[in-house]
Amino acid sequence: MGTKLYVGGLPYSVTEGKLQDLFAAHGTVESANVISDKFTGQSRGFGFVEMSSSGEAQKAIESLNGTQLDGRTLTVNEAKPMARRDGGGGGGGGGSRDGGGGRNRW
Repeated sequence: MGTKLYVGGLPYSVTEGKLQDLFAAHGTVESANVISDKFTGQSRGFGFVEMSSSGEAQKAIESLNGTQLDGRTLTVNEAKPMARRDGGGGGGGGGSRDGGGGRNRW
């Protein structure tokens, strides 16, 4: 498995093809994904690129981090593992303090 890189500061016009081409100059690109808003479909300005080896990933980080692309400064670093998200529900139920359903206040 390759090394996944986070790419921030992308121009909103960047496509996955352009992102792949940008990183291909530094090694073999396994995949390139531009993250888009699920409602509007517009780019959110960041994405992920998976390079085939950690050496190629390091070369891409050193070459591209802090460079300009269409007037925006790129941030390139190794992607952190996605935080685990538990699905489902909110908190527990309320209930009364006295454990019963009567009219007693306490």
